[in-house]
Amino acid sequence: MELTKSEMEIMDVLWESGKPMSRADLLAKSDEKTWKDSSVHILLNGLLQKGAIQEAGLVKRSKTYGRVFSPTMTREEYFASTIFSHRHKPNLVELMKALLSRDDVTQNDLDEITAFIAKKNL
Repeated sequence: MELTKSEMEIMDVLWESGKPMSRADLLAKSDEKTWKDSSVHILLNGLLQKGAIQEAGLVKRSKTYGRVFSPTMTREEYFASTIFSHRHKPNLVELMKALLSRDDVTQNDLDEITAFIAKKNL
């Protein structure tokens, strides 16, 4: 699944909030959006069709009820899925070497990855 720039902006708001959000909440929290407020329903429907978000209930807004939405995956899960969805898939070992060679990888990151790998090997 690949998301458009506008869809990614909505996903970023959902990921950062950590809780289900209504259309009105998304509009209020989308500070740096490149899309018009009137197109939020189109973007939400596209995200629903792609399986990136799900309906997470209803919330009362004045006299009516509105749907709230939550992501179906974390930001990291999304990016991991996009890496391997391309026709030219990277070699996993070489990709990990490249990621771990970055200057912004901390010792704490390496310790967590090492612990995960050790747990995965059980």
